Amino acid sequence: MALYSLNLPVNLQQDAERCAQNQGVSLDEFILWAVAEKIGALSQSGDDAAFPEIRYRSGASGQLLPVLRGTNLRVQTVVIAATKWGLSPQQVAVEYDLSENQVNQALAFYEVHRQEIDGAIATEQTIEFTHV
Repeated sequence: MALYSLNLPVNLQQDAERCAQNQGVSLDEFILWAVAEKIGALSQSGDDAAFPEIRYRSGASGQLLPVLRGTNLRVQTVVIAATKWGLSPQQVAVEYDLSENQVNQALAFYEVHRQEIDGAIATEQTIEFTHV
C-alpha cells in the first residue's frame, strides 16, 4: 500500500471522523472505503472518454441516459431535433441554448452510439403511442 498524506478542511475531517465512528472503523479505513466507493461509481458510469461533453446520468427508471454535460438535455433530444425536425446544428444550439460544439459532440456521439440512441428513441415512441 502507498502512503498518502491528506489535508482535509477541519469541518470535513470532523464529519468524516463522526461517520467513521458510526461505522465502527478508523478514519483511515473510512477514507479508503469512501475513495474506493467513488472510484467504483465513476468506473460504472459508462462515460465515453472520446466525448467529454457527454455524460451518463440515471433516468427515472434507473436506466443510464447520455446527456450533455452541465445540462439535463438528453442526446436523443438533440438527435431528434437534427434528424427528424431537420434543424441545423446552429439552429439546435439556439433552440436549446447550447454551444455549437455541444450540438456537434452530441451528433458525433450519436454516430458512434447509434444503436443505443435509436433504441431509446424507439422505446420512448412506443410508450407514447400506447398512452395516447
